[in-house]
Amino acid sequence: QVEESAISLWNWAVTKHIDSVVNDEQRAKLRFVACRLVCLCEGSDPPEGTIRRQILMSMKTGKGWIDIGKADLADGFLEIAVNSIEKLYAKLLKESNGEADVHVHKADVEKNLFKVLSYQAESVFAQGDFQKAVMCVQRCKDMLMKLPKETCYLSILCYNFGVETYKWKRYEQSSFWLSQSYDIGKMDRKYSVGKEMQAKVLRLLATAYFEWDCDLYLDKALEAISLANQENLHPAGFFLKVKILLKSGASDEDINSAVAEFLHHEISLDFCLSTAKLLLEHGRESVGFDFLKSVPERFESSPDLGKIALLHLEFLLQNKRELLAKQKVEEIIIDHYIGKQLLPEALNQLHIILWDRAAKHYEAKSYSEALHWYKYSVSFYTPGQIDQNLAKLQRNMASCYLHLKQIDKAKEAVKEAERCDPNSIFTKFSVYKIAVMEKDTDKAVEAVIEMGKLAEETSQHEDKLRVDENTGTNLLSLAAQIALENDQRVVAIKALEYLSQHLQDCQQLFAALKCLVRLTLSKVMAENEEKRDEGNNSMLTYLTLAHKRLAESFTEEKFTGDMRILEAHWFRKV
Repeated sequence: QVEESAISLWNWAVTKHIDSVVNDEQRAKLRFVACRLVCLCEGSDPPEGTIRRQILMSMKTGKGWIDIGKADLADGFLEIAVNSIEKLYAKLLKESNGEADVHVHKADVEKNLFKVLSYQAESVFAQGDFQKAVMCVQRCKDMLMKLPKETCYLSILCYNFGVETYKWKRYEQSSFWLSQSYDIGKMDRKYSVGKEMQAKVLRLLATAYFEWDCDLYLDKALEAISLANQENLHPAGFFLKVKILLKSGASDEDINSAVAEFLHHEISLDFCLSTAKLLLEHGRESVGFDFLKSVPERFESSPDLGKIALLHLEFLLQNKRELLAKQKVEEIIIDHYIGKQLLPEALNQLHIILWDRAAKHYEAKSYSEALHWYKYSVSFYTPGQIDQNLAKLQRNMASCYLHLKQIDKAKEAVKEAERCDPNSIFTKFSVYKIAVMEKDTDKAVEAVIEMGKLAEETSQHEDKLRVDENTGTNLLSLAAQIALENDQRVVAIKALEYLSQHLQDCQQLFAALKCLVRLTLSKVMAENEEKRDEGNNSMLTYLTLAHKRLAESFTEEKFTGDMRILEAHWFRKV
């Protein structure tokens, strides 16, 4: 009765798992209970059917624990399976009628034993016992002559062990398992894993040798990857071979030969780009650039052809070949205007490269060179195009022109920026800088007022921020500094007034107010009695704001009580 209930429970677990009612762990637990109960019901001389059922249940219970990562719970059940197989074999021999029967029974039993041994290999491998796993696999391997159909299964099992140990960076063990996988795969071509899988095994074996110790195992890595390429031609195999040769310090001639090998086969553009990148990153400029030059012929009709030119350009710049890089950009521009346009993504990438190069020259104060690179970027925009990036580009060019004292050209660039992005605080700042340089006080004040309004809009519409929250205050602070450096006090006062309305940082606010007070005091002292009232009113406004902020409770850790007292004393003296 208990045995029947156990079998019903087993069958129920199978059905419910198929219907996704129970998960893998729940099924493993149900099998555990059912199998235990069946084992408890075993008599002194169970019939053949009972033993076979026990073998099946023990095997599947053990495998279930392995599959959910609890291999230690599997060992007992797999041992039960082995003992039951021995019992079954003894029983079948006892009841056999001649040698033919014995061979049939032996073949029947060996299939089950092979499976149990492979499960034991999985279990001890999962528990980290390399030697026991090797012993189990070797026993399975010895049985393959009689069970050739299991060749594929055992080869893949060893490959999986190789993959796991590779992930754990146990390269010695990984190379052992992968070698075993390849050797087993060769044992019976009829039932092997196939050439593609064999090549995959060999590629990983070569990678394991390469990462383990490329200097020590260079020959083994090269042998493995050469075999892989013989088994099945695959871009990954060619790429790895080039990688190993580069690491070994092979001559340009050897690397050229390896590259030439795969040029005769169908390969993707991305693969070619990766190979070129690898060559150039390893300092093989001659091979790399020659290879890059040969690639466009193969992909003339590809819309991604621009990627080759971009990679070529990047490496020319990295290798400080600026003149050649300029020629390459000019080629791209010519192609652009004869209908060979870059795809949007590639064009964006090109703009980034050009701007980055321009920025480096700007930082080095080579403003003419920076302009050269910015102008390349402008070449890709159509006349009259409205684009915020174009506005930024024109503002950057304006900054270069200002440093070169070419005011008229700077004004033209800013005018273009205003056309593209008139409501940008950065554009207003560019207008402001030119006005200060030209000593046009009215225009400078007007630009500051515009900047102040835009900074105000930014703080009011935080959900629609077009610039960083500190940008407005940073630009107004810079505007005040520029005005003071150019001795334009009226403009500086206006910039500081707007700045004091937006500053949240207490120390910065009081610094701005102090500056305003000093500027206004010197202005008031220089004016006649009639005009002093206006200055005094402004002073009162600044002092009132200082008093208001000093009276508030401060959450800023940097602004201590002593600092507040010092600030209060300063304004009280005024």
